[in-house]
Amino acid sequence: MSDWTIHAIKYGERAGRTRADSFIFDDNHDAPHTIDYYMWLIRGTGPHQGRVILVDTGYDNDEARARGRPIRLDPVEALKPFDLTPEDITEIIVTHLHYDHAGGLHLFPNAKLHMQAAEMAYATGPCMCHDALRMPFTADHVCEAVKRLYSGHVIFHDGEAEIADGITVHCIGGHSRGLQAVRVRTQVGWVVLASDASHFYENFVARKPFPIVVDLQNMLDGFDTLHRLASRPALIIPGHDPLVRSYFPNDLAEHICRLDVGPNGEIPLL
Repeated sequence: MSDWTIHAIKYGERAGRTRADSFIFDDNHDAPHTIDYYMWLIRGTGPHQGRVILVDTGYDNDEARARGRPIRLDPVEALKPFDLTPEDITEIIVTHLHYDHAGGLHLFPNAKLHMQAAEMAYATGPCMCHDALRMPFTADHVCEAVKRLYSGHVIFHDGEAEIADGITVHCIGGHSRGLQAVRVRTQVGWVVLASDASHFYENFVARKPFPIVVDLQNMLDGFDTLHRLASRPALIIPGHDPLVRSYFPNDLAEHICRLDVGPNGEIPLL
């Protein structure tokens, strides 16, 4: 049995949003609601000492300019406190191919990608004929994933799969057809990196769906899956909530917090 360390790495944020951008059926729809942008780093201990797995890549300054959504740190810069170079990253779990999760794939040339087969099919299939479904994707990012496939550097999963002893992925869908959450065994129990299966704590706590959705039932069922996978609700880590940085201890740098030690105290929403 081996445990893993997990760090949440914030590389950007976006204000100028309202709760209507985060929740369907919200009574206070016009109130401001900021979003944070994260990627996550999993590192092995014990028999897996030295193994490093990046979960998602963020997006770079070129994508930031193209979308008018500036970032604080380029993904490579955000990883520097770990003394990691882009070449050191040899495994990436891609939770889904939206621009803010797969926009830095090209920055890590040595990485094999763990993806759900459903996500590649969705991002390259007829659903992309619809502007509203295509909007969160960027063609260059999807093409980078296809290039990795043709060079033998994509490992496809279908549903639930084990990446390593103590790390599993679980297809949830909802927000994107092949969205997967990541379950990690740690010293405090099973931590679940929800990614966009729940952008904010409030999504899975109050069962409020996020407005960008391809399958609403899958999104709602996914909230139950997150609870099933985590040792306790406080170990479900939403994909974009600024509150994560308040509930978990800061580590290594201002933009990094550590998740595998558990929250600082009670999480009031739970």
